[in-house]
Amino acid sequence: MPLSLKRWIPSREAIERNRWLRWLGPALQHPRLWHFSRRGLALGVAIGVFFGLLIPIAQIPLSVGAAVALRANVPAAATSTLVSNPFTYGPLYYIAWRIGGAILQEPLPPEGVPPPPPEVTVEHAPGESWWAIVWRRVTGVGKPLLLGMATMATVCGLITYFAIAWLWALKIWWTRRRRLRRAAGARALGN
Repeated sequence: MPLSLKRWIPSREAIERNRWLRWLGPALQHPRLWHFSRRGLALGVAIGVFFGLLIPIAQIPLSVGAAVALRANVPAAATSTLVSNPFTYGPLYYIAWRIGGAILQEPLPPEGVPPPPPEVTVEHAPGESWWAIVWRRVTGVGKPLLLGMATMATVCGLITYFAIAWLWALKIWWTRRRRLRRAAGARALGN
């Protein structure tokens, strides 16, 4: 693995010492979880992208748990959750909200116009809990956002899996082709 890439990937010891991942304990000892194979790496990155786009908190523990359950590459799953970060939250959530609105066929404001803010003074029934008020506000914008996040996470995870598997196979094909050319060239020089 290139040295520049290795410094970004968490080490086995760092993952095993993490207080949020200690519950996995002995399950993290399986050697397949740390091996860089085509299936393991593709599945690990896809899991990380899925959880990175789906939920805003606890992405790494959930992606590592899924990677252990599916025998995917754990460092790749943990690292690829960083697809969503403080710099990308705004654009990702806006795109997810637009996707969810399109699926639900709800009228969305024109491009470039943010949604109107929720009403500050919301009429509520006497005895209505604060949780019911918050839930009503969240579902106003939340339905398209949650559906869009789930759709975007699933589609991007699948695309990531197949893209990495295809690029890995392409690299193997290219390496074999180059090796065969060198062998043919050496035979031609030897004759």
